[in-house]
Amino acid sequence: MFRVTYIHPDGRTSEVEAAEGANLMTVATAHGIEGIVGDCGGVMSCATCHVIVEAPWDDKLGARSENEDQMLDYTAAPREAASRLCCQIVMNAAIDGICVRIADPQL
Repeated sequence: MFRVTYIHPDGRTSEVEAAEGANLMTVATAHGIEGIVGDCGGVMSCATCHVIVEAPWDDKLGARSENEDQMLDYTAAPREAASRLCCQIVMNAAIDGICVRIADPQL
């Protein structure tokens, strides 16, 4: 199991465990993390799992796909340089301890 920290809009943090291969949207919803909606279930059609990946973790992720990049144009909260859809971040040993800020609002 690996660690993920979600930073809520009010500054609270929630640290949870994630299995290898799980995406951060399903991890968040399984642990009841407020603010990660994931309306589409992770098929990149809603942009309600918008997070901002904290440094240095943003440099450890691969490039966004063209579809993810386009969906980030439709997020309710303004897009930032390190914005990602957490349904596209798959847990693995290289990102153990990743920290993401939950974008507000999601809807």
